[in-house]
Amino acid sequence: MSNENFQFGGELTSDGAHLFPVRIYYEDTDFSGNVYHAAYLKFFERARTEFLRAHEVHHSKLHDEDGVAFAVRNLNIDYQRAAHIDDLLEVSTSVVEMKGPKLVLEQIIRRGGEIITKAEVIVVAIKANGRPTRLPETVRRAFS
Repeated sequence: MSNENFQFGGELTSDGAHLFPVRIYYEDTDFSGNVYHAAYLKFFERARTEFLRAHEVHHSKLHDEDGVAFAVRNLNIDYQRAAHIDDLLEVSTSVVEMKGPKLVLEQIIRRGGEIITKAEVIVVAIKANGRPTRLPETVRRAFS
């Protein structure tokens, strides 16, 4: 993704994946100048939110209309390379599986074509009582 194509919120690709740009700032790094491991969690979280928005799925609307929220059930991160201050990264997010209350996502952070970090994220739809519930139909339609 070049700077000329930067769009707040990112962009959808023809296959339904979502690309989200992230600039690395000083606050994202540790004493060595590398991105601190927990910062990648923020990048993945922001990208997932924008991925949902790009598919017209909004957290507040799900909560208000369906009484549903998403909770991360499992997150597996593979750190392959270090990112550094001033890097422009791109987070891709795509659906791997939908079943019952579960949505499995693949997220990949790249610098140019180089893979920096990969994650498999399992989120589940939950009701206010914390119990899992089937993914709302609006979510199923958005990703089918």
